[in-house]
Amino acid sequence: MRLAKSFITRRLSLTAVVVVAAVAAIPAFAAANADHDAAAHGHAAKAHAVTARQLAFHDAMRKLWEDHITWTRLAIVSYISELPDLQATEARLLANQEDIGNAIKPFYGKNAGAKLTALLKQHILGAVNLMAAAKAGDQAAVAKASSAWDANGRQIADFLHSANPHQWPRKEMRSMMQTHLDQTLKEAVDRLGGKHVAEVRDYDAIHAHILEMADMLSTGIIKQFPSRFR
Repeated sequence: MRLAKSFITRRLSLTAVVVVAAVAAIPAFAAANADHDAAAHGHAAKAHAVTARQLAFHDAMRKLWEDHITWTRLAIVSYISELPDLQATEARLLANQEDIGNAIKPFYGKNAGAKLTALLKQHILGAVNLMAAAKAGDQAAVAKASSAWDANGRQIADFLHSANPHQWPRKEMRSMMQTHLDQTLKEAVDRLGGKHVAEVRDYDAIHAHILEMADMLSTGIIKQFPSRFR
């Protein structure tokens, strides 16, 4: 157990200034400049306005990934504490992976949605394998499960990159996924070690990061398919 936790601990790593300039015009051209500025401002506002469809999609994506981390946490608690709700909690967590896959089907197709769901389910099952190894104190099993879990995270990142390479760069997607894995692992380790104050802080960090990732995903889809969100 101590060796497993030590292994896990070692592998954890872990404005833009907007300038608004006001230029005083020569009185003779003040009216013309004012009209020009007003028109330019109107065009900029229109270009940056958030449509109802964009906002709804943004919020829905956040909800999906909040469900992901919420049910993951509940599964961690139930698994480590051997609670009777584990089976029901795991079923709900796996259903969330279906929901996330379904969310991208309108944009990338049924096969892509099914592929993402399969990768995410593997992500969940990989976490279970890692917790089981850590709970048993089996360092060899921890190393094997950890390697497989990280590899799956890269597969998810690479899959998303392939779907939208301009908005989801491979390096950034891999970094996003690795941070999610590392944070989730720390949460499980702290729960396993009875560090409950720490695990609560872990969840707060996970929550902040997953919202950032959800926003990256929704923004990327909106930019890739602008006509769908007018």
